[in-house]
Amino acid sequence: MSNSLDRLKALSNKLEEKNREKNTAVDVKHDTVETSKKATEKKDTATPVQTIANDSVREENIIRLKALYNMLGIFEKSPDFDKIFVYKAMNLSGIGLKEEDFGEVREGKYIQIIAITYEPDKNGKKKAKNISLGYFGKAEALEADRKNNIIEFVLRWRYEKAFQNVEHYKYLIAKVKSSDTLF
Repeated sequence: MSNSLDRLKALSNKLEEKNREKNTAVDVKHDTVETSKKATEKKDTATPVQTIANDSVREENIIRLKALYNMLGIFEKSPDFDKIFVYKAMNLSGIGLKEEDFGEVREGKYIQIIAITYEPDKNGKKKAKNISLGYFGKAEALEADRKNNIIEFVLRWRYEKAFQNVEHYKYLIAKVKSSDTLF
């Protein structure tokens, strides 16, 4: 579990670094870019992630995630912010998130944020269901700052989901430790 968290932190840091590089290299007069710059500047003055308690890291993540949720218009498809964590997973189509193709746009593809949930079919078997939370058009037409915000949203959602999983396992371990026997 901690290995996954470390990889997610590394990807998040890599994205933040790319955002900072873009923000200093390009002077754009778009409102969403200004919001992103303010958040990036605020992070630059913060102490490194390793020295911050998990609660404040998680709190910062949620604040930024809510801002991206509004900025990207995810609220149009999922009006209740807290319910976006009901989904089992979240993926991105049209942009690479693996280490070897991180942030690369796939030519000819459409950019979408896809949430995945599992629902029973008519036979009672669980079946994966994909739900589009955001459609952003052709990959080639996507602005760099918008692309970075989309990637950041998915990564921060996954980061929060990881925190929720850690909480769940802490609860279960505490349950085991507090009783003499499980059954």
